[in-house]
Amino acid sequence: MKRTLMLLMAFLVIGIGLVNAQISKVTGHVTSDEDGLPVVGASVLVEGTTVGTVTDIDGNFTLTNVPSSAKTLVVSFIGFQTQKVDVKSNVNVVLKSDAEVLDEVMVVAYGTAKKSAFTGSAATIKNEKITSRQTSNVTNALAGQVAGVQTTSSTGQPGKDATVRIRGIGSISASNTPLYVVDGVPYDGEISAISTSDIESMTVLKDAASNALYGARGANGVILITTKRGKAGDARVTFDAKWGVNKRGVPSYETVTDPGKFYEMAYSAIYNADLKGYTAAGDLVNANAYANQAMLSSSYLGYQVFTVPNGEQLIGMNGKLNPNATLGYSDGTYYYTPDNWSDELFENNTRQEYNFSVSGANDKINYYMSAGYLDDQGIVPNSGFQRYSARLKADYQAKPWLNLSGNVSFTHYDSREQDTEGGTSNANAFYAANIMGAIYPMYVRDAAGNIMVDNRGFQRYDYGSDTNFSRDNVIPDANPLASYMLDMMRYAGDVISGKWSADIDIWGGIKAKINIGVDANNVRSTDMVNPFYGQYAETSDGGGVGGIITVSSQRTFSINQQYLLTYNKTFNDVHNLDVLAGHENYNYKYQYLYGTREKIYNPNVPELNNGILNQTNGSYSQNYATEGWLFRVQYDYDGKYFGSASYRRDASSAFHPDNRWGNFWSVGAGWLMNKEAFLEDQNWIDMLKFKISYGLQGNDNLLYESGYRNYYPYMDQYTLSNSNSDFATTLYYKGNADITWETSHSFNTGFDFAFWSGKLSGSVEYFSRKTTDMLYFKPVAPSMGYSRFPENVGSMINRGVELDLSSNIISTKDFTWDINFNLTHFKNEVLELAPELNGQLIDGSCIYREGESMYQLYLPKYVGVNPETGESQWALTEPNEAGETVTTSYSEASSNRFATGDILPKVYGGFGTSLTFHGFDFSIAFAYQLGGRILDYTYQSLMSTNAMGSAWHVDMLNAWTPENTNTNVPRMNVKDLYTSYTSDRWLTSSDYLSLQNITFGYTLPKSWTRKLQIDGIRLYFVADNVALWTARKGLDPRQGYVAADNVYSPIRTISGGISLNF
Repeated sequence: MKRTLMLLMAFLVIGIGLVNAQISKVTGHVTSDEDGLPVVGASVLVEGTTVGTVTDIDGNFTLTNVPSSAKTLVVSFIGFQTQKVDVKSNVNVVLKSDAEVLDEVMVVAYGTAKKSAFTGSAATIKNEKITSRQTSNVTNALAGQVAGVQTTSSTGQPGKDATVRIRGIGSISASNTPLYVVDGVPYDGEISAISTSDIESMTVLKDAASNALYGARGANGVILITTKRGKAGDARVTFDAKWGVNKRGVPSYETVTDPGKFYEMAYSAIYNADLKGYTAAGDLVNANAYANQAMLSSSYLGYQVFTVPNGEQLIGMNGKLNPNATLGYSDGTYYYTPDNWSDELFENNTRQEYNFSVSGANDKINYYMSAGYLDDQGIVPNSGFQRYSARLKADYQAKPWLNLSGNVSFTHYDSREQDTEGGTSNANAFYAANIMGAIYPMYVRDAAGNIMVDNRGFQRYDYGSDTNFSRDNVIPDANPLASYMLDMMRYAGDVISGKWSADIDIWGGIKAKINIGVDANNVRSTDMVNPFYGQYAETSDGGGVGGIITVSSQRTFSINQQYLLTYNKTFNDVHNLDVLAGHENYNYKYQYLYGTREKIYNPNVPELNNGILNQTNGSYSQNYATEGWLFRVQYDYDGKYFGSASYRRDASSAFHPDNRWGNFWSVGAGWLMNKEAFLEDQNWIDMLKFKISYGLQGNDNLLYESGYRNYYPYMDQYTLSNSNSDFATTLYYKGNADITWETSHSFNTGFDFAFWSGKLSGSVEYFSRKTTDMLYFKPVAPSMGYSRFPENVGSMINRGVELDLSSNIISTKDFTWDINFNLTHFKNEVLELAPELNGQLIDGSCIYREGESMYQLYLPKYVGVNPETGESQWALTEPNEAGETVTTSYSEASSNRFATGDILPKVYGGFGTSLTFHGFDFSIAFAYQLGGRILDYTYQSLMSTNAMGSAWHVDMLNAWTPENTNTNVPRMNVKDLYTSYTSDRWLTSSDYLSLQNITFGYTLPKSWTRKLQIDGIRLYFVADNVALWTARKGLDPRQGYVAADNVYSPIRTISGGISLNF
């Protein structure tokens, strides 16, 4: 009997083992019903357990340790219907497309939401569109990508931010900058410190329903940056490298480059003025001689670069260059010949970038680690941006009820900058390249024509004061190339950003979440001007400045704490309730320390101890804090009707304690119309949703005139100085204890849609953004003892329409073709000003009028050329004493200024297309703007008639003459001092079309790469800032809303790269 029992037990154990062997391992393959292609990254989960995995790049999966009791596998992927299949040793799953393809999960304020249930306005940019752009700052990747988002850039210097505006301009003197949130926590670090390769997606929140919960800092919109995390399955290793060339993306203006023609034009301007009266007296020989002599004097051009026979004039009696003149002139000591300053100042340079990551996940931990290096060389000498970055992000399921996560990044960067932001700075290469006349040398040459070298081995640069000629009127005593080679402007920064969170599952749908975010930035800047040459050089007698060294240190530290409770419950399978309540506080500190010394001992040591004279130093700190209580409730009925409401009570340290607290709220509703019975039979409608929202938001960010934030606008602010060894104070800012929140009233409504199985999808929305109690730094009479005073003044509104379309035209196994298009139209209007202003406020060249756009200028109105005299003419607002309606007097015109009307563009947006075919991929992206105007300051400076050495635009060749009266370009005459002064003549169309990006790639077949133990290899070519079409060559309207100037133009980058996946 015992033997029989043992035999039965043995059979039982073997039988159980066989059963387990049959089902403990499951393999399978997941494909798409639409095209038969593998579904990569699909989730495969054993129902009722935590055993799961994701499909690999071929759609295959393997599950081990499947429990013997397992009956069902759950297979899911975004955009497809979830399917359940029986557990077998091998399964093949075909996923069907989800008609509600837009019902994906998106990142929103303080969490996530289904796109179909979201009642606000938001747009998401995926990783592939971000990483395709070669930029050292992710804000530059937003251009043309999102409806309602407009970017401008005052500098193309590598590493610098773009200015981002969401749905227009909400304030006159308060900030219009959106809030950046990284992985759920507001971010104060440098945006350039975030590597684009670490970003999974960017979501732009545009209305109150989507961003009112962010309170004080969300009034101008919110940009949510979500970094990458691991995916279930084995560890994944990626490596991406690209190498390329940086070139100038925007050309110089079209100027007169022929030295002979340049002299002829200068001669004409002087000759026509008849300064000595020779022409009036009929003495044309002396008139010619005087004009030649004056032209070459330091009062005008100052340089002679042609050799002419003795006794002959450079410019003949006919106003033309002497045919016997030869280019190049020697005075026995120096040789003078013009250089092409643009060619000398700009150079093609290299860009290289490397990114490496390791990621993975299982049922306990999810991790992502990355490291990156970027070397982005600038297009002017000694400029560029280097970045070293690292990130570690991990989630850990410590207990069934507790999830812990951390996300820490460190970035070190070195930015070698040059003075390319000051529009008319003598050290600005872009200014010099545009404005320098065609006759001037870049270098000092000896009598034989060789570029001279000093005793330190430096090339000799012509500062306009180093030879026997003098350049006193155009970039005097300066040479930008010399500044770039001999001076130093450098920033070195360390950015540490950390986020820690805990998710606690309390009971019955109630959860708690704690988020702690810390950002620390330390930046050291060094600015050294050489002691040898230029206006700060040491003179031969030991005088002069002897060079300047300035060192500064900036430190910011912020901590953001969020304590949240959520409740999520479904009742009777149709009522879904989601409630959020919480508290948030934020503290920010800025510290600045600087020192300056003169008379540098060693030009290679950029330290303060290297200088010995005129030491100055200083330091200050700024503190800012907010605190808020927040609440949100979201409800949906049967996945068809949706409602949301939020409330936040915020306090800001920027206001007096009596005015610190503000109340902000929003309500929203959505209706998934395609689920209604009357549309059920319309099979071509995949999804159709109507949405509407309204809410209030606050803004506390009042700016100084300089554009920097004022952290204490309610307080009087003083400077402290020494007065005979005693304290002396001077009021430099008059505070206002009564100022309080600027409030934005946001309304949004529209439709989201998807038709014909996703062939066409998108959204159309109408928005209205009304700002009341605008924070304004109002000009006051100087007799008050101060020039401006902060107040809450009036209201304005932005109304507009957004259209966002995408189409999957073709989608087969071997070929796909997608196109996208977005458009935004908005109009700005000032609704109300302070009563004492009587509906109008003039602030310099700006004018604010009730019922009209905030963005209009107040300028003299140019009405062309007097056909008889060739003089400039400007309009008068009313006839003068002589009954004239036009004047040739700029002084009179300045007292008769006109409002220009709205200069903002009427429409802006972007469009593009992408294709894939048998492993090849191609994409192209454009951005555009239509219907606006912009002041072209560079063109203005190129149209002067003063003959002082500045370059002339080729349009000046069409200047008025007695033989050419049908022109709007005034005569050449140095007496006409005001011809190029500010007027609406310089308002130019701001329309543009920009070819932003071209990407072409090829992914090698898996049958090849697997032999190398590599999951995937992609080779690609990418070009950024490829082309720009504008109303005038050289003009870049992307620089700003009002004016374009001589600043660092965007860089055109052309690269090739390789991506490896293991």
